[in-house]
Amino acid sequence: MGELEIEKHTQFIMSVEKKKDFDSMVMEHLRMSGAYWGLTTLDLMGKLDAVNREEVVSWVLQCQHDCGFSGNVGHDPHILYTLSAIQILALLDKLDTIDADKISAYIVGLQQEDGSFAGDEWGEIDTRFSYCAVCCLSILHRLDKIDVGKAISYVASCKNFDGGFGCTPGGESHAGQIFCCVSAFAISGALTHVDRDLLGWWLCERQVKSGGLNGRPEKLADVCYSWWVLSSLTIIERVHWIDKEKLKTFILDCQDKEHGGISDRPDDAVDVFHTFFGIAGLSLLEYPGLKPIDPAYALPVHVVDRLFFGQPH
Repeated sequence: MGELEIEKHTQFIMSVEKKKDFDSMVMEHLRMSGAYWGLTTLDLMGKLDAVNREEVVSWVLQCQHDCGFSGNVGHDPHILYTLSAIQILALLDKLDTIDADKISAYIVGLQQEDGSFAGDEWGEIDTRFSYCAVCCLSILHRLDKIDVGKAISYVASCKNFDGGFGCTPGGESHAGQIFCCVSAFAISGALTHVDRDLLGWWLCERQVKSGGLNGRPEKLADVCYSWWVLSSLTIIERVHWIDKEKLKTFILDCQDKEHGGISDRPDDAVDVFHTFFGIAGLSLLEYPGLKPIDPAYALPVHVVDRLFFGQPH
């Protein structure tokens, strides 16, 4: 199993920004989310001082449109990247650099009559976007700007017979969507919509022999579900139903111990996406040396405490 290679993971994350290879080019449209993954990982490891905060904030603000944020400079705004931008600014304690009312108005405008949310002007509907809306507005202290009752009713309508949730009503239960729905309920104070035992059973069934977790039945384990599944189990207080030590071992076995970074499965290529979700999963598992992470806001607990309780950094 070995230890968590914090120094090498720090070096890996810091090197990602400098890469100009094919992978970086095809992923440029979601750079905002990549920045969120990398920066939050650094903070969880106590290494956020390695980055130039002013440069980060300057770039984030360059991605702001008259409404929300895009995934990179020159791209179109979307609620996914708006959430990532808000999370980055919250992490860096720079929310005062944006017009919260203007961003709130953009999100409000994406809510549909049935309570669901479109991701952007083109109208795709997904419970991911419901979570993004609720999380963004909560961080900005503007949750009352939307029809929360309708928003929650729509998310509840995506519940399935197995206790899980899909992207739209009738959609297959998936661990990623379950995180979005359960977290939206948690932030809105509506966890009564969740059958904790039934959903807890479904989520615990995601653990396979290797100790890792998959996203739905008959799929391979993937480090990213160490977050999607574990965060939901934490929120519904059923995390003790899985073998936490085996999961911890699986995540650590996915490390590149020579160059840093974490992959989806042992010996695969590493990336910042899986590095974040692996570290975040270990944080939920209370791995020594990592800061605790909030399972609903996907931000370090100290950041959430500062946002809502005014506690010092």
